[in-house]
Amino acid sequence: MLVFVVSFLTYLLLCWSGHLTVQDLAVAFVVGAVVSLVFSGLGRPSFWSVKGLAGVPLKCWEFLRYVFGPFAVGLAQANIDVATRVITGEINPGIVKFNPRLKTDLGRMALANSITLTPGTLTVDVDDDGTFYVHAINLTSMTPAEEDICGPFGKCIRRIMG
Repeated sequence: MLVFVVSFLTYLLLCWSGHLTVQDLAVAFVVGAVVSLVFSGLGRPSFWSVKGLAGVPLKCWEFLRYVFGPFAVGLAQANIDVATRVITGEINPGIVKFNPRLKTDLGRMALANSITLTPGTLTVDVDDDGTFYVHAINLTSMTPAEEDICGPFGKCIRRIMG
């Protein structure tokens, strides 16, 4: 009941524009009901048990180390590289494909986002078999090594997510 009341009141506070209509109250009621149904399992003791969570805190720690370590360094280096290329005009764009040998969809998603968030590269597509198609602002070869495209990202994500 508490979740419903908090959701109901929060919605009303967020949509309030000086006066409330019957439609606002109806939508707030529906939002409160949906949120309370979705989060109804939070009060069960079995929800908070650590059974089945073995290794999750370690993986979270490893992922945070990746984000604030190799990814942050790669991001800074890519920003400097792209800024230099914009000033000098030395670009050689192209699309390459490579397979980073990731086994999980979560790992593929993390690598694709890491590549896309890094300036100068963009993940164009990921096939079902895990082949990545990446557009890069500067290609030195049409068959570059994985490290030439995504640096240490692939190795780190393989270690964390498989």
